[in-house]
Amino acid sequence: MLSLEEITEMVYYIPYMRRGHTAALTGGNFMADKNFLTDIIDADLAEGKIREIHTRFPPEPNGYLHIGSAKAIFINWSIAKKYNGLFNLRYDDTNPVKEDTEYVDSIWEDIKWLTGEEPSGGVYYGSDYFETCFACAVQLIRDGKAYVDDLTQEEMRAYRGSLTEPGKPSPYRDRSVEENLRLFQDMRDGKFADGSKTLRAKIDMASPNMNLRDPAIYRIVRAHHHRQGDKWCIYPLYDFAHPIQDALEGITHSMCSIEFENHRPLYEWVVDNCPLPHHPKQREFARLNVTHTVMSKRYLRQLVFEKHVEGWDDPRMPTLCALRRRGYTPSAILDFVQRAGIAKANSLVDIKLLEHCIREELNDTALRRMAVTEPVKLVITNYPEDKCEEFEVPNNPRSEEAGSRKVLFTRELYIEKSDFAEVPPPKFQRLKPDGEVRLMGAYIVKCNELVKDENGEIVEIRCTADLETGNGMPVDGRKVKGTIHWVSAAHAIDADLYLYDNLFTLENVNDVPEGTDYLDYLNPDSLKKLTGCKLEPSLADAKEGDRFQFVRMGYYCKDRESGRFNRIVTLKDSFAKTLKK
Repeated sequence: MLSLEEITEMVYYIPYMRRGHTAALTGGNFMADKNFLTDIIDADLAEGKIREIHTRFPPEPNGYLHIGSAKAIFINWSIAKKYNGLFNLRYDDTNPVKEDTEYVDSIWEDIKWLTGEEPSGGVYYGSDYFETCFACAVQLIRDGKAYVDDLTQEEMRAYRGSLTEPGKPSPYRDRSVEENLRLFQDMRDGKFADGSKTLRAKIDMASPNMNLRDPAIYRIVRAHHHRQGDKWCIYPLYDFAHPIQDALEGITHSMCSIEFENHRPLYEWVVDNCPLPHHPKQREFARLNVTHTVMSKRYLRQLVFEKHVEGWDDPRMPTLCALRRRGYTPSAILDFVQRAGIAKANSLVDIKLLEHCIREELNDTALRRMAVTEPVKLVITNYPEDKCEEFEVPNNPRSEEAGSRKVLFTRELYIEKSDFAEVPPPKFQRLKPDGEVRLMGAYIVKCNELVKDENGEIVEIRCTADLETGNGMPVDGRKVKGTIHWVSAAHAIDADLYLYDNLFTLENVNDVPEGTDYLDYLNPDSLKKLTGCKLEPSLADAKEGDRFQFVRMGYYCKDRESGRFNRIVTLKDSFAKTLKK
C-alpha cells in the first residue's frame, strides 16, 4: 500500500489534484502530468523517431470496465491530449467464447462517460483485422517462422520446460513450408476439431523468456462471434493479434499494464517479422490495485453470476457503471487515478483516497437537502394546526451561486431518533427533556413532554417553539448550542436509503491467506437498507444520477429505482486529516 509520505506528496505536488481543479478534469484542458512514460515520449520526439503521438485503449469485451481500467484509459487518453495526438478505442474481440455485445455497449458508454468525449482517433475492432492477421501468419509460415503443431495443450506445456530448464522442440516443428501452409488452410476451412491443432511461432525453445518458446499464435475455436458470426473457426491469440492491430492503426506507444512486460520481446518479434507498415513501441506501467476490492474479471464475473451482488452495476462493485450508479463523478475517479500515480512498481492504494476525492468535490458542488433516516415525530404544541410557512435556506453554504430554496414548516415534524436522548450522555448538545435546540433554518424549540407506546418506545416528542426566534437569535440573548434537521410531516416524501461499506473485509484481496478463498472475506455488512425515511419534498423531483448532501447525514445519489437513494460517501473524512499531517 502506498505510504503516508507518498500519498501526501501526491496530494500536495500534483497540480490538478488541488481544490478547484477537479471540475475541469473531463474538459479539453486536462493533461497528464510528467511521468516516466512522458519521458519516453519526449525522448522519441526529440530524436525524431515520431512526429505525432497515437495511443489506444484495447479492452476485451468479456466484462465491464472497472476502476483499474480507468487508470489505463486515463494514461492513454490524457497522454494523447497532452501531445495533441490521437486516442483509439479498440475492442480486443479475438476470443468469441467469452465476448458479448452487452460488454461492447457498456465499454462504449463508460469511455464516453469517463472522458467526456468520443475517442479522437476512432473506434476499432480487433476482429476487423482477422484477414490481415491470417495473411501475416501465412507469411510467417512461408518464411519458416511458424508451423502447425498437433500437440495437445498438456503436451505443449510439458515440452515448454521451466525457468531453469529449456524446452524441447515439438516433433512437428520441422514440417515443411508446404505442409504447414496446407494444414493452416485446412484449419481455417474447418477440417479439424477444436483444439486438435495450433499454429505456433518458431522462435527459440531454449529462450530464458518463456513467452518466446514457440508460442501459440492461432487456435481452433468454433464459437459464434458477435461481429464475424460463424465466418471463422480459427482465432489469433492476443500476443499475436495485438501488435499487428497496433501497427495497422499507427499506434506510436502501446502502453499496457506491467504483466505484459515479459511479453514485450514477443510483441517486438511479431512486428519485426510480419509485413507491417509501422513499428509501435510497447511500454508498461503498474496496475491500479485498491484496498478491499478485486479487479480480476474472473472474480467480478463470479460475484455477478453467483448473485453475491445485484449485478455489474451494484454500487459496491468497482466497475465504472457501479461507481456511476453510486454517484461517483468522472472527475473524482480521474482525480483518484492521478493521485495514485503512474509508476513501474505495483502498489496498493487505500480506497479511502477515492472516497476523499468524491467527498472533496461534492462538498463544493452538491446541493443540500434535509432527510430524516430514522424518524420520530416532533409536535410543536404552541404552533397553529392549520398553519404552514416557508423558511428560506441555502442550497449550498459554500457557494452563493447555488442560491437558496424554501422549505415548508408545520406543526408536526419529523426529526432523527438519534437527535433526542431521554437520558443524555455527557456533552450531548441535541434535544433532551427540558432542553432547547435550533431547528435548522427555523425556530428554537424546547422539549416539554414525551409520548410513549405500550413498549415504552418514544413515538412523539412534544415541544414549544420560541416563535420570536424565526431564523434569528433569542431576544433574551440566551445561547442554544444544538442544531438539528427536520422535515414537515405533512409534506415529507418516503424513500429508502442504501448505505454501502467495503465489499470485502480483507484489505488486500489480491493476497488471500493460504487455505482460504476470496469469497470468505465478503463483508456481510457491505449493504444496509433504511426504509421509511422521510425526505424534504423537493427531492420528489430528483432525477436519476442527481447528487445531494443530506445535511448531517452524508452524500447521496438518486438511483434509477423509484424512491431509492444510494449513499455515495459519508460526511466524515478522517483520511483528509491523514493527508495533512
